[in-house]
Amino acid sequence: MSPSDTLSVIVSGLEADPLSYSPRMDNGIALVLLCCFILTALALARSKKILSDMMKGFLYHRERASLFAVSTSGDVRFLLLLLGQTCVLGGVVLFNFFCDTNPLLLKKVSPHLLIGIYVGVCLICLFLKWLVYSFLGWIFFDKSTVSNWIESYFSLIYYLGFALFPFVLFLVYFDLSFVSFIVCGLVLVIFTKMLMFYKWIKLFFDNIFGLFLLILYFCALEIMPYFIIYQGLVELNELLVIKF
Repeated sequence: MSPSDTLSVIVSGLEADPLSYSPRMDNGIALVLLCCFILTALALARSKKILSDMMKGFLYHRERASLFAVSTSGDVRFLLLLLGQTCVLGGVVLFNFFCDTNPLLLKKVSPHLLIGIYVGVCLICLFLKWLVYSFLGWIFFDKSTVSNWIESYFSLIYYLGFALFPFVLFLVYFDLSFVSFIVCGLVLVIFTKMLMFYKWIKLFFDNIFGLFLLILYFCALEIMPYFIIYQGLVELNELLVIKF
């Protein structure tokens, strides 16, 4: 067989199918997780006492928020970065969920764009929750109680970020099955909501009638909005698939 015949055989061979996208092979996600690990280590090293005081304040009822717990601008920056870390990890979780439930999404839309959208949604939701809590607290409750609740809420968000980090690692690098993913995610969500409800009772519960109003208030602010956000993200994903 001549060299030209050999070349024609090679050229006419079957083309290999491209590898499907996998988060474990994405350098961008690896970089994000590395940054989260470094931030977690620095936060535990530099702000461990503040985080510990916040958790004690959450578990043991105080009459007012610890206004002087965060003493330096560096501490404030670390706490804000921890909020951002929770939103980033939440965005990665949403990315994996929607890519599992809608495989066409990855074929049409850039994974980095999707992660950016989901992280942005988490940041917007966190900001809106702070606004709503502040506004409703200003109307119905006294300032010290509202400050105590907002501090407790953000303490939960900080610690949720620590819990999400190993969860995301398993999700990305250990092929966590979809069923296991849903179960672990629901456990995290339910446990967080139970802690929030516990703190609400500690701060706002006065009598049985007040408990009834508290349950309605909790459902309106902590359960229904997430169904609305989920449906909105489903519609957004469908729009992105059509547009791209």
